[in-house]
Amino acid sequence: MTFRGFMRLPTIGPHSACQVLLFQFSSANSTAHSCESLCMVYTVAGYRLLTSGLGKCKGRLRVQSISPSSGQYEYVRQNTNYNSPVTDVTSNDFRCNVGGLQSASATQTAIVQAGSTVGLALDQPIYHPGVINVYMAKAPGSASAFDGSGTVWFKVKEITAQTDGGQSINWPSLNLDRVTFTIPQSIPNGDYLIRVEDIALHVAQSYGGAQFYISCAQVTVQGGSGSGRPGPLVAIPGVYTGNEPGILININYPIPATYTQPGPAVWSG
Repeated sequence: MTFRGFMRLPTIGPHSACQVLLFQFSSANSTAHSCESLCMVYTVAGYRLLTSGLGKCKGRLRVQSISPSSGQYEYVRQNTNYNSPVTDVTSNDFRCNVGGLQSASATQTAIVQAGSTVGLALDQPIYHPGVINVYMAKAPGSASAFDGSGTVWFKVKEITAQTDGGQSINWPSLNLDRVTFTIPQSIPNGDYLIRVEDIALHVAQSYGGAQFYISCAQVTVQGGSGSGRPGPLVAIPGVYTGNEPGILININYPIPATYTQPGPAVWSG
């Protein structure tokens, strides 16, 4: 995967683990495409990319290059389970992935502007049917010292399924190589965690079958008006029981007539 239009691409460097990238758009001219055999990390718009393990990256894939101003896991908490999913919605690992709480203090915090578009790019397009949720949580102090506990999380983005009464079901997240959302302009300034989950539903017909691919980024939001009150607020873990109709579901037969997105409503400011 490459990002073009803002700066010269760096040269190929040492191999390392294949990760998810977080980037901030400053122009509509950004484009991306996937590479079947490798993935690459680049700096976009003079702003270092965030890396973690959301994508369903096959074991052969590796990051081939990182620009001199960027580093792996610089702004995203490093997980320790490679690209394996979390399936226990009651585990503390469900918050920021396996190892995500322990790596917080070693992770830097990126500055983003309220009202700007932030994107998370995958190492390869999503190939399991499923849905996506993006949550944020305001830290009481620094993001790097925040464990994400408490009823503090609010949803800022979702990509759900499309149904037509049982004739077919479509998954708009399929083949996406990035997810973007707007930081609400009315959000209070301060440090936040951004948590993205890709819920793969291909074997979700039994309890614990849904696969959650999770990453948490650390950001400082500036330029917000502070007039908004983010919500509804939920706890993670705690937001799901695993029995929700959008999590415990057979998507193959019979074809679902409707689909209910897990989690609270999206807060847009």
